[in-house]
Amino acid sequence: MAFPQLLPSPSSPYLTHHKNPTLNLSFSPSNFTSTPLPLPHHHRRHHRQRKLTSTATVHCQSEKHETNIPPQNDVVELPLFPLPLVLFPGAILPLQIFEYRYRIMMHTLLQTDLRFGVIYTDATTGTADVGCVGEVVKHERLVDDRFFIICKGQERFRVTRIVRTKPYLVAEVVWLEDRPSGNGEEDLEGLASEVESHMKDVIRLSNRLNGKPEKEAGDLRRNLFPTPFSFFVGSTFEGAPREQQALLELEDTMVRLKREKETLRNTLNYLSAASAVKDVFPSSSS
Repeated sequence: MAFPQLLPSPSSPYLTHHKNPTLNLSFSPSNFTSTPLPLPHHHRRHHRQRKLTSTATVHCQSEKHETNIPPQNDVVELPLFPLPLVLFPGAILPLQIFEYRYRIMMHTLLQTDLRFGVIYTDATTGTADVGCVGEVVKHERLVDDRFFIICKGQERFRVTRIVRTKPYLVAEVVWLEDRPSGNGEEDLEGLASEVESHMKDVIRLSNRLNGKPEKEAGDLRRNLFPTPFSFFVGSTFEGAPREQQALLELEDTMVRLKREKETLRNTLNYLSAASAVKDVFPSSSS
């Protein structure tokens, strides 16, 4: 099941370069698998570049996501893999590694702790300074020394200093955690429930516009606490990596959920209008 275009918050600084400020959001509630939709023209460059390094499908784990995050002030060295996509904690990312320097990195990782940093980069904004650790959970070495790996998003980090750039990028990083929200856990739970409700409405209207049955979506949270649920929601905004990056960088769960709620609400307004047009002009619904 896939979501249609999403209309993000007009205040998003990551959307100022787009002529058509819409996002693609894709989601399969049965197994929390995000399947990318056909991208609008202004996203196709990112999609072509992504094919060079990744299978580009993000899967979000359905179990309750809890990671053992090191103390926030710890500074560690981490190999970095710049990609035109954003990895969120709890998400699953398959990658095909064929570039020589990253094959070297893989050989090193397989002899150490299997962890590297996925960090967003594009030609317009450059390389971000906040990313997410990817831990290799499965790998296959192919006959030509390429690797197929599956990694899971762990803790977020901020780059503080570049240690070296060859043969691959290595940086000193500090760990990021969401700060406690001032309004308490009860308000967070209520906000997360509102976001889930908006997601269900988007699925229902999207199905209607696509001529599919308007059946009620199931439990989208799958026992996720508000913080990992906010990361899951962000991982479904696959068509707009700059907006995803903005969500990843936020250090307040409530602020992240509010931003996602606004995006979903704007999308619902768009879908409602499109649905009304379809009712009046059925032949133009394609």
